[in-house]
Amino acid sequence: MGQYTENNLQQALEAVTNGQSLRRASLQWGVPKSTLLSRRQGHEPRREAFASQQRLSPVQESHLTQWILTQAALGLPPTHAQIRQFAERILAIKGDSQSLGKHWMQAFLRRNPSICTQKVQSRESVCINGATTEVIKPWFNVTVTWVLPVN
Repeated sequence: MGQYTENNLQQALEAVTNGQSLRRASLQWGVPKSTLLSRRQGHEPRREAFASQQRLSPVQESHLTQWILTQAALGLPPTHAQIRQFAERILAIKGDSQSLGKHWMQAFLRRNPSICTQKVQSRESVCINGATTEVIKPWFNVTVTWVLPVN
């Protein structure tokens, strides 16, 4: 079986509740039969089952994700090192001074698919050094005249 979403799983469970066989619902929605069976027996989703073992709570991770998305929207996406440092500051507030694990960043990104990693594009020093006040200022003094066509 390939990948399936929580939504697929919920629809398969609903189909089973409405009388469809586990096997048929499994095939129709692409969810393993064993997963359907265990969920029907009350087992928690994997994400919820292991949430207590994570260093940051789901709420803290949500706040961290929002901070990252806000920074990116402002044109200042944080680096992995900055994200890690911010997360460790959150932990320090609650008295946890132990550093995060070696693979924490990869797991954090997997748990928060709304965040994606982008490669940094190097800027040529000529472009950066050429952006002086004298060069940029005239762009703000340009008056644009719009000529609208007459119908």
